[in-house]
Amino acid sequence: MSFEVGVEAHFTANHHLVGDFGPASLPHAHAYRVVVSVSGGVLGDDGTLFDITRLQQALADVIADIDGADLNDLAGVKLVAPNPTAEVMARFFFDRIAPTLAGQGLGRLEARVWESPEAYAGYSGDLA
Repeated sequence: MSFEVGVEAHFTANHHLVGDFGPASLPHAHAYRVVVSVSGGVLGDDGTLFDITRLQQALADVIADIDGADLNDLAGVKLVAPNPTAEVMARFFFDRIAPTLAGQGLGRLEARVWESPEAYAGYSGDLA
């Protein structure tokens, strides 16, 4: 059993998929929704699992690097190999946020990225 807290944010970006993806192979934009959550089995003395304002700031810092960008042009932030899909972006958010949570007594981190209200991809893993 574990507790969980999460935060949500939004950003816009352009991208296209390389390969046989029909209309998605053409440049297009998304209004993305991102949710990141952490879980753990023990609450602190203050009755919280983790300060959500710290989680909000970690998410905001990542979004600041990609908001309004063409994701295919962001080789430096590892969103183009092989394609800047929602799955790749979820892993990107996980990889950027996880180091900021080290040593906080948390068990897992999950990142979910929605390209539309109906479709998302996620990536989750244990925190060291």
